[in-house]
Amino acid sequence: MFAPFNFDPVDMPTSARKLRERVRAFLREQEVNWDPAQKAKSWTGFDREFSREVGKQGWIGMTWPKAYGGGDYSMIERYIVLEEMLAVGAPVFAHWIADRQSGPLLLRVGTEAQKSQYLSPITRGEYAFCIGLSEPDSGSDLASVRTRAERIPGGWRLNGRKIWTTNAHFCEYMIALVRTSGGAKDRQVGLSQFLIDLQSSGVEVRPINDLTSEAHFNEVTFDDVLLGEDALVGAEGQGWAQVNSELAFERSGPDRYLSLYPLLTSLIDEVRQSSGQMDINQRRIGQAFAELAVLREMSVSVAGQLQRGDAPNNEAAVMKELGVGLEQRIPDLVRECAGSQPAARDLSEMLLVATQLAPTFSLRGGTREIVRGIIARGLGLR
Repeated sequence: MFAPFNFDPVDMPTSARKLRERVRAFLREQEVNWDPAQKAKSWTGFDREFSREVGKQGWIGMTWPKAYGGGDYSMIERYIVLEEMLAVGAPVFAHWIADRQSGPLLLRVGTEAQKSQYLSPITRGEYAFCIGLSEPDSGSDLASVRTRAERIPGGWRLNGRKIWTTNAHFCEYMIALVRTSGGAKDRQVGLSQFLIDLQSSGVEVRPINDLTSEAHFNEVTFDDVLLGEDALVGAEGQGWAQVNSELAFERSGPDRYLSLYPLLTSLIDEVRQSSGQMDINQRRIGQAFAELAVLREMSVSVAGQLQRGDAPNNEAAVMKELGVGLEQRIPDLVRECAGSQPAARDLSEMLLVATQLAPTFSLRGGTREIVRGIIARGLGLR
């Protein structure tokens, strides 16, 4: 039988229960400070003090070596902490990108100097990172990078623009994909990654207001920004391969199906107090939770593959596509089960934020069209 994707089951370690209890106790103390709208923002919520408290618990960079501030935990133990955070809508973004992508990239391909300088502060919740991939007028065509770094004596000169850089206005650093050789026709060839201090001269971070007056996206402009030799991450010209390995981490985590979990649990509380269409609502909510259960097993399986050092890019794409489908249906499910004006104020406030955010879920980590193309290649159809 043709089986292009692998989702082998993974057993939770014996330490899982105690770790989960520790995280829940910690979160019960913290969540008294969060209002419903903050919880609905989930992992895009930025709270530096909360991230520092998480760092004190040893829950940032959990799988990293102790020499760099990590805890030598397994990927599955890290997964347990992540899903508990997401289940209550914890504002984790101040450490999320560095923990999920930037730190692991530096561990894998960074120099010893880069590891020593950046990793331990990340684990303490002191450095926030953003990702510099998308560019103006490029749509989802990530390979059409025009931002360029040119060699100069002692380093590089950087010029160009990045867009949709979430929370860049709060972050200290960006790891950006830029062109170091060739031109647009060369596509993936000639791309490299650089670590950029966003306080550097020539860097302008401009927040972009959306229709809700929020400004979490940003356009970042580089105007003759001077970078040292040590700003290059990994090997020159290997940026495309490095980015693709990062995307397995971005597309397969519990954030791909738990972003609106607090909204769903609030709906359950409301339905329990209601009458009328109770049986229909129970069935529909039960169906959503059944999908969540399947997605969780898939996501944990990918975490197990990452633990083994595999590169489950196809599996991560499947996980992301299915997770987005469910998450974007949840606001409609809430409205249909609780009405457009839910009785509970908390549910109403969360529904408003979730309705505004849900359309963006299919963009982050690659649009649905891009992800489906990856799945098609995995099936041998492209």
